[in-house]
Amino acid sequence: MKRSTAPLSDAWLVGTWKLNAFLHEALPSGERTDEFGDNPAGYLTYTTDGRMHAILMRKDRPNPQALIPTKGELAKLHATMVAYAGTFTVEKDEVVHHIDVSWNQAWNGTDQRRFWKLEGDVLTLTTATGRDPIDGKEGRFIAIWKRLMKA
Repeated sequence: MKRSTAPLSDAWLVGTWKLNAFLHEALPSGERTDEFGDNPAGYLTYTTDGRMHAILMRKDRPNPQALIPTKGELAKLHATMVAYAGTFTVEKDEVVHHIDVSWNQAWNGTDQRRFWKLEGDVLTLTTATGRDPIDGKEGRFIAIWKRLMKA
């Protein structure tokens, strides 16, 4: 696949993107699994003032039995989503999310680097290789986003 020749400024990235797939690629096998099912939900927004926010989740998340979830229900809900916000910069083949607030307190104050590939209105962001926080296996995460068109 051919990488976009988009400029290194952030203008090409500005807007809202809808999540199409959230995959984990095991290494070295290359086996891919849908982390949040085959129809995940989520949005990623980049603004002209350099801010960003992302929320990703399973579309078929468990529904609590009451308005106030039990501790067990809360744990299941938390395990089926990712959310964070902050600022961003574009550096060659990476977009760097500088995290201010996050679903995972350990991410606050960190830089989350994503390798980008833009093909038309489809943006693929891939993490660096690392250990899956759930099963500890070596791999990387791949999020595939489609640009939302203006109304």
